Amino acid sequence: MKQKKFSLVEIYSDSWKYIKSCKNQIYWIVSLFFAFAIIGFFLPLPERAMNLILEYIQQIIEKTKDMSALQLISFIFLNNLQASFIGITFGIFLGITPVFLAIVNGYVLGFVASLTVNQEGVLSLLNLLPHGIFELSAVFISLGLGLNLGSLIFQKNKKKFFKKNILESAKVFLFIVIPLLILAAIIEGSLIFLIK
Repeated sequence: MKQKKFSLVEIYSDSWKYIKSCKNQIYWIVSLFFAFAIIGFFLPLPERAMNLILEYIQQIIEKTKDMSALQLISFIFLNNLQASFIGITFGIFLGITPVFLAIVNGYVLGFVASLTVNQEGVLSLLNLLPHGIFELSAVFISLGLGLNLGSLIFQKNKKKFFKKNILESAKVFLFIVIPLLILAAIIEGSLIFLIK
């Protein structure tokens, strides 16, 4: 039997096809994320929960304040990589983890955006665009694929479904998600370093 030649172009093509086949799940994640971002922007949290988020943000600021540009890029990349990986792999449990991550991250983004707008004005949100496009795309794809894996329980041939979809998800993660996260981390890390 002739061995199939490794083709990067083919892998990319297959990966985008698989993303397209999961578009409904990705749209669900995007809808949830932005719905809760809007809620987070307009609906304030109870004071205790608000203080917890602010403490967490302060801890990150303290942790990263003396980092070099390269360290910042690495820190941002690894954080996003971990979230994306968890979003895909833990999606197997009925898609609960991707849905939870979309809701929580959406709400927190809305809440932080609200604080930023109150302090610096609406134009401050434009700072999110350069890296946000790549970062959010990668996260939405990951969570959408995780949500798709969560439908395993409803499949007739569970073994075949799992094998096919986990392999396709791994390809997308390696060849689409990781490059997007690298781009996002380089842009965000460089911007934060320059602003500092």
